[in-house]
Amino acid sequence: MTTMTDTSNAARFREFKMPDVGEGLTEAEILKWYVQPGDTVTDGQVVCEVETAKAAVELPIPFDGVVHELRFPEGTTVDVGQVIIAVDVAPGSAPEPAPAPVPAAEPEPEPEAPKGRQPVLVGYGVAESSTKRRARKGAATSVPAAAAAIQGEMNGHTTVVPESRPLAKPPVRKLAKDLGIDLATVVPTGEGGIITREDVHAAATPVPAQAPAPVVAEAAPAAEATAPAVVTTVGARETRIPVKGVRKAIAQAMVGSAFTAPHVTEFVTVDVTRTMKLVAELKEDKDMAGVRVNPLLIIAKALLVAIKRNPEVNAAWDEANQEIVQKHYVNLGIAAATPRGLIVPNIKDAHEQTLPQLAASLGELVSTAREGKTSPAAMAGGTVTITNVGVFGVDTGTPILNPGESAILAVGAIKLQPWVHKGKVKPRQVTTLALSFDHRLVDGELGSKVLADVAAILEQPKRLITWA
Repeated sequence: MTTMTDTSNAARFREFKMPDVGEGLTEAEILKWYVQPGDTVTDGQVVCEVETAKAAVELPIPFDGVVHELRFPEGTTVDVGQVIIAVDVAPGSAPEPAPAPVPAAEPEPEPEAPKGRQPVLVGYGVAESSTKRRARKGAATSVPAAAAAIQGEMNGHTTVVPESRPLAKPPVRKLAKDLGIDLATVVPTGEGGIITREDVHAAATPVPAQAPAPVVAEAAPAAEATAPAVVTTVGARETRIPVKGVRKAIAQAMVGSAFTAPHVTEFVTVDVTRTMKLVAELKEDKDMAGVRVNPLLIIAKALLVAIKRNPEVNAAWDEANQEIVQKHYVNLGIAAATPRGLIVPNIKDAHEQTLPQLAASLGELVSTAREGKTSPAAMAGGTVTITNVGVFGVDTGTPILNPGESAILAVGAIKLQPWVHKGKVKPRQVTTLALSFDHRLVDGELGSKVLADVAAILEQPKRLITWA
């Protein structure tokens, strides 16, 4: 038997793979598609937004053309290197389809194949064709049956495909994987033999015959692919949320840090009345116009001065080489609470910045984090971190080190409290600071000096001038 390869089609369609958007990440979740099949795209145009273990990132496509196929729906976690979109880079051409294989003996006449491109419309499956196409390497649609099933899932409807693999939409497959359920053992109740979320829940939690089965809230098929992977059971006592993306990365990092670096936390309560007066004065200073001035700015500057006076605290532990790596620069991390979870972007070379520059950097960092646009590079390479738990009205805490860093400073709420000032009890602005540090790198004396220096600057901000 002889075959012929359709090289013109192979050159016509270009595939865009999920890139590694930050420091060795292995997967990312597709949050939102900005294009659909049939849309024209240009080189550099953002086609989708993905969430890695570090941040949400927009992906631009590196070539021009017309979107031919989206390989995965929104809400799907895709491995780096997998094809996520196919683009027709020559939409005006219409090559003849390659002929089907011809048997060596007694060839039979073939039906005439339709000429030109056969578009896939939303709401319809992939039409059968005699055209033979090479399987795309690494693609999820390596056989026609799988292609029809996935295209149907993306279009919001089901396609009955005679194959042994259980039929289920990507969110349902992910749910089954998270719950440890083998889809081959699940009895489908959906139209066309499709396994639904309710089927997976039924397999995960068998209900006694005497008890009524729980009612599972199931979204419409069109919305199922785009809804967040949150499993909600109406009338039940629990809600299960799959751990992935930023939350998964946070959990892994915190567990690794807590059980790798021996943490020590020290506390100090300090009168910051003069710091609050300085903040009020700086807000009126013309040199600070256009930037946000708040107590965190002075606290950040105080920590940078304390590190300058005690440089040994700015270090990292190299377990592989059994070395202490002292950093001659400070990438100051600021813990930020976002809708996707806690992230810690950092200000590069913060030790070199003036007060107005530091204020501008803090403002940009916070606004970018709130918009969910923080890049993975902005969260890499931190050396020390500040976490401001005071914004939540909390007095203080025992923060866990950001992995790879030597210290983290927690700032509590600033409150008006009775305080002995110049021999008399007066109402003063008071806060509590907590410094956690890696005891392999920082002993008690060094940690105490750093914390005491920060407190002394906040009590007498003029030390920013004499100590800097």
